[in-house]
Amino acid sequence: MSLSGLLATDGLFANGMKAKPKSIGLQLYSLREDIKGNVQGVLESVASIGFKKLEAANYDNGTIYGMAPSAFKDTVSSLGMEMRSAHVGGPRGYSKETHNEAMDWWKKAADDHAEAGATYLIKPSMPIPKTLDELQVWCDYYNQIGEVTGDRGLMFGFHNHSREFEKIEGQIMFDYMLDHTDPNLFCMELDVYWCQEGGYNPVDYLKKYKGRFPLLHIKDEKEIGQSGKMDFKAIFKAAYAQGMKDYFVEVERYNHPPMESVRQSHDYLAQANFVK
Repeated sequence: MSLSGLLATDGLFANGMKAKPKSIGLQLYSLREDIKGNVQGVLESVASIGFKKLEAANYDNGTIYGMAPSAFKDTVSSLGMEMRSAHVGGPRGYSKETHNEAMDWWKKAADDHAEAGATYLIKPSMPIPKTLDELQVWCDYYNQIGEVTGDRGLMFGFHNHSREFEKIEGQIMFDYMLDHTDPNLFCMELDVYWCQEGGYNPVDYLKKYKGRFPLLHIKDEKEIGQSGKMDFKAIFKAAYAQGMKDYFVEVERYNHPPMESVRQSHDYLAQANFVK
């Protein structure tokens, strides 16, 4: 089947049902192989599926998917979408000796993503510290990055995997990070699948730390809703109640070609009565 044959068109799902417009987001890492050398084509396909918001995952030397930030913004906007967030890795490692260099890097990244129209700048991973003292250094670092991004109109945050739910000196790393960062400077982008894979219920975290999760990654084993193990209805209810602003589909493994998996994931959420 051709790529165009996989996409929803004229407001209809592949099954013929009428689509209800929703501001469903996509983490472009879901299409990490497709987008190489075909940024325009992939963005057009994503827009045709019905996605309205994007989270980028390709910042390098001041460019986003090889484009100047303003050009990327214009391209996305011309397709009826907006880039709300971006994953950026930051300098490799961190120490007090490299602090000034790191801050300069984040200032540049924040300037570029503000130019691209983003609202959030998210660090997608980090080394796992061995002690709480080491983890506290990272928490202080994140608060300082939050000051830099805040001066430029962006909120800084962190995206979890399952390993952040391991314990360090008897304390859950994820909880410690939430308890030792400034809510005005730092947020969490809760990846609900990895939270559950880490042994914890994402709904419990959404209820316990209200207001700390303006962003969510909506993820499943493969396509959204495919595994049957994720209670997305309860997750969305709790997420809205605690103040979710945006959510992004992320598909990392596939039963189908990636664009088809992304389309099926979009349609699942678009047809779900618990998604606004």
